[in-house]
Amino acid sequence: MNPTVNWRKWLFGLIFLAVLIPAGLSFYRSRHLAEPVVLGPGVTGVKKLSNYFPGIKGSINDARIYILGEDSGGGSVLILGGSHPEEPAGRLAAWIIIENAKMKAGRILVIPTANPSASTSTRPGGAYPPDYSIKTPWGEQKFRQGDRWSNPLDQWPDPEVYIHYPSKQQLAYMDVRNQNRTWPGRHDGLMTEKTCYAMTQLIRQEKIDLVIDLHEAELQYPVISTIVVHPKGQDLAALASMTISAEEGFDIGVEYSPEALRGLSHREIGDWTEAIPLLMETPEPFLDATRGKTDQNLLLTGRDEFVRKAGKHGLLFEKLDEKGWPVDLRVGRHLSSIIVILKTWSELRPDRLIEAEEIPRYSEVVEKTTGFYLKDPARAPADHLFFE
Repeated sequence: MNPTVNWRKWLFGLIFLAVLIPAGLSFYRSRHLAEPVVLGPGVTGVKKLSNYFPGIKGSINDARIYILGEDSGGGSVLILGGSHPEEPAGRLAAWIIIENAKMKAGRILVIPTANPSASTSTRPGGAYPPDYSIKTPWGEQKFRQGDRWSNPLDQWPDPEVYIHYPSKQQLAYMDVRNQNRTWPGRHDGLMTEKTCYAMTQLIRQEKIDLVIDLHEAELQYPVISTIVVHPKGQDLAALASMTISAEEGFDIGVEYSPEALRGLSHREIGDWTEAIPLLMETPEPFLDATRGKTDQNLLLTGRDEFVRKAGKHGLLFEKLDEKGWPVDLRVGRHLSSIIVILKTWSELRPDRLIEAEEIPRYSEVVEKTTGFYLKDPARAPADHLFFE
């Protein structure tokens, strides 16, 4: 063998390993990053999805459910963060509720990572950072960045065409891993379908009245800064929208769930359970296709000159100025919207009260920051500390 050729093979092999090993370690650390949750004063129990559907047990998507309050005749709301983990405001709002809220009446059930698998990867070709950090009074707390779809390591291969169950509507092949396209789920389906099936059983068994699914949207997407609601919750959403716009310091609209598009939480939960589903959308420039560098700074500040330029050409459905859309504004919008929705619900249904306190409002989060409301895991008793 030619010595020069042999030498080149060894050189290219070493270069390959020099790239492969650090990249592999980075992917491994990202997938296994432990995110601490400190149980707040209102938490009365922690369960897992497999308590409601054993078919999910042993999978990465056997998500934790944090229960606040007692089942004593009041109403119950299920709050979902992380259906799409690449939309961090929903997960952070859920974290703050778990760690701070107290119940006066009824119960709040929170799943901060509704699709754990999707939180362990990032979008291929998206150049996403693997994680981001929130500054707090005690240091920084790191969170996984996540993706819109379940990790292919956990569910693969995708079908050539995804046939939604039970409607039989044909959807994009990758949406078989999209948790907001696989409701109400299927007990013998793929992992993401089983996850939605487990949550549907949870809603039924716990007699959930409301489901609030927390999301974020790119500014070039028309369904933004809005509450998307099933037809049976129109009055609730309309009243909440008017109250939020009048009292909370920001405007939010209402969209009604389309009957023709299947698999979405705001449609299928309403059709297949007694609960009223509402989906919340805040603006997240990080997701826009016209964005610049996709890094932690863009994720947390929501400032991007390229998205702003798109706005000058009339291509956005939400305003964007030099202030951007910081994560504190987005988290605060979710929290104030939840407060108002629960207040409106309790006024409409005094027989099924859901009353919470110590949930910070929009103005408080903007003033004090998201990190102010995250608890220090180093100071938490061992039995009050969980990891997502």
